Amino acid sequence: MITLGEFIVDKQDDFPEASGELTLLLGAIRLAAKVVNREINKAGIADIIGSTGVENVQGEVQQKMDLYANDKFKATIEARGEVCGIASEEEDEFICFDTERGRNSKYVILMDPLDGSSNIDVNVSVGTIFSIYKRTSPLGTPVQLEDFLQPGDKQVVAGYVVYGSSTMLVYTTGNGVHGFTCDPSLGVFYLSHENMQIPDNGSIYSINEGNYLKFPLGVKKYLKYCQEIDPPTNRPYTSRYIGSLVSDFHRNLLKGGIYMYPSTASAPKGKLRLLYECNPMAFLMEQAGGIALDGEKRIMEINPTELHQRIPFFCGSKNMVNDARLMLEEHGY
Repeated sequence: MITLGEFIVDKQDDFPEASGELTLLLGAIRLAAKVVNREINKAGIADIIGSTGVENVQGEVQQKMDLYANDKFKATIEARGEVCGIASEEEDEFICFDTERGRNSKYVILMDPLDGSSNIDVNVSVGTIFSIYKRTSPLGTPVQLEDFLQPGDKQVVAGYVVYGSSTMLVYTTGNGVHGFTCDPSLGVFYLSHENMQIPDNGSIYSINEGNYLKFPLGVKKYLKYCQEIDPPTNRPYTSRYIGSLVSDFHRNLLKGGIYMYPSTASAPKGKLRLLYECNPMAFLMEQAGGIALDGEKRIMEINPTELHQRIPFFCGSKNMVNDARLMLEEHGY
């Protein structure tokens, strides 16, 4: 069995210019994920569930585990000294590591430390999402906002950790998507899913149908299409929605399906964050043979304009996303 550490070292030749920094960064993410996973597994017997009563910059009430995960990932990544800054969903502004080593580091990390954290209270799967870019500002200077506002096709690494019935870390460097499952008795991630590929067709659609009345007409039309009986296309499709992007994405990646979080009347720009959620998931989805769109454009080509920018998000099996795109083009998104 191949461990995550062994696999990363074996693939270092894919990035000869990295000189080991990416190996150290992925090692830091692995370590922080194990610490967060340990605390998640204690939910219910430790005082880590429930809200803090404080809203983040997104206007969302932070959960205790949001802050715990954010602190652990931030501290672990900073300790490795291989990044010049971090941007997190839980922070109002990006964090600059203004030390000599930080100023001379090549990379920045963007992350959603705990996606779907409200699910912890009811023992439902949650996750962590991360994305790594090369900085664009000169080495030796403090990190700048421009280093984080890069389109998704500039990503060097993207991945997620899903804390579920088993804990898995899934990542891509642009050379396929690889999944590693944690052996809880040893605390070691082993390669369990090499070169993951999403089927071109699926039978699952994932969307919060409670917002149906607020959806654009094109989305409503596609949902009706999903529910029609048509044996040659395996319809009606099955509705599956967990409410954690990582969990819904992971299931569809393995089984085939489409995930949708469109704009709504109350959120006309969409809800999911481009930099922390949509870009890394789009990178993974494309590497696995799927498609990721904002309804019209390829997610990875969108030029970000702000740190916490929100967009509509459609991703999944190639044929299902293309069907949705046609209906959105005809009826509006």
